[in-house]
Amino acid sequence: MTQSTLSHLKKQVAPYEKSNTKASVKQLLNTLGPLLLLWYAAYLSLSVSYWITLPITFIASGFVIRTFIIFHDCCHQSFFKSRRANEIIGTITGILTLFPYQQWKNSHSIHHATSSNLEKRGTGDMWVLTVDEYAASPLLRRIAYRLYRNPFIMFGLGPIFLFLFTNRFNTKGAKRKERISTYMTNASIIGLYAFMCSAIGWQSFVMIQVPLVFVAGLLGIWLFYVQHQFEDSYFENEDEWSYVKAAVDGSSYYKLPKLLQWITGNIGFHHVHHLSPKVPNYNLEKAHNATPPLQKATTITISTSLQSLRFRLWDEQNKTFVGYKNKKQLLPDQDKQDSLGNNLKVRKSVI
Repeated sequence: MTQSTLSHLKKQVAPYEKSNTKASVKQLLNTLGPLLLLWYAAYLSLSVSYWITLPITFIASGFVIRTFIIFHDCCHQSFFKSRRANEIIGTITGILTLFPYQQWKNSHSIHHATSSNLEKRGTGDMWVLTVDEYAASPLLRRIAYRLYRNPFIMFGLGPIFLFLFTNRFNTKGAKRKERISTYMTNASIIGLYAFMCSAIGWQSFVMIQVPLVFVAGLLGIWLFYVQHQFEDSYFENEDEWSYVKAAVDGSSYYKLPKLLQWITGNIGFHHVHHLSPKVPNYNLEKAHNATPPLQKATTITISTSLQSLRFRLWDEQNKTFVGYKNKKQLLPDQDKQDSLGNNLKVRKSVI
């Protein structure tokens, strides 16, 4: 893709940046409606068999993801034309999905502004080390990194850590509006959960809500992970980094079956979203289909996306993700380790 083509992409998708109130309201209804009905069905099924309840909660978790996509669009001010409407719906859907609106909005904006920039990692993204950085890291950092990138920890403990810790506390230096948003979200969640426990009993509530939220969190982390962690992704240092190139080459097109594409709010068109966050989720596919250069973005499927589990480190020299197996490459001579270690500035990001 030439630089000339890249420079025209944002202009080509601009017509799809306009939100449609009717389409947004329709999506709210066909998302929150089924979610509430499935939750109630799960409750009713408890009196029959928990083996019926679990599949219902798994299906409901898909609608939690779809609810999160609405929250996500509100954070980008792309779901409604009105900023206030985005903040209100964003706050409500944030409570339902356990995400504080202002906190996530701010960190996610940084993620978009710095995605694939090797010198600006650490906020709103996955922890990624380069081959040289890993080699220069002390033993404890390498162990921590291996644990972080372990699938069982990332997708097993990751949702628990995200919902119980990351989303519940303000970041250092958070402004007043962000702090209040986090406090209000936490208080609302406590109030909602307390009401549900008093209404149906805490045991019933836990048996439904815990697997529902966990599965939604696991799948959400997977979607975020796989759309930036693919073999021929894009990472560059500040002086070579390009926002448009990071969007198109550093984000994948996750081609999902139509039903899953609908459930996940078209977020598989991640390259379009990173190119223009103002495009509401229901216009992402339209923008993709109407812009031929975007159709050349790296395409992954459910089967090929599983390969990303073996990608551990970014190889700056070969511009690709690699695993840990090349020990000679990962453990260079001590002088190089010392030199790199003195300059290493890696901040561990929060999932």
